[in-house]
Amino acid sequence: MEIWINPACSKCRGALTLLDAEGAGYTVRRYLEDVPSQDEIREVLGRLGLEPWDITRTQEAAAKELGLKDWPREESARGRWIAALAEHPKLIQRPIITADDGTAVVGRTEEAVREALSRSRE
Repeated sequence: MEIWINPACSKCRGALTLLDAEGAGYTVRRYLEDVPSQDEIREVLGRLGLEPWDITRTQEAAAKELGLKDWPREESARGRWIAALAEHPKLIQRPIITADDGTAVVGRTEEAVREALSRSRE
């Protein structure tokens, strides 16, 4: 299991605390330093079953500068969204936990983190 985190994020710290309390084995990826490629973002989106605009932090300054709220949310614009996430990783919602069963969750709640844990223990 891998968890993409920003150490300054309280939701990320909470997810790590829960994973540690449950004795889970995981790898930490500080995605602002170890920026995911467009292919990695595509893969995680597939695992999440989401579109890039579903995991974009639209209130970030970079999102406002890019005018993301006005970008089309359709298949033809998908590549543009993914490129923006790769270029501005701060826009990626966090934490993202990839489970051992090939799925992933956005672990912003205790329930979501527990879901990733259960998927990794099956």
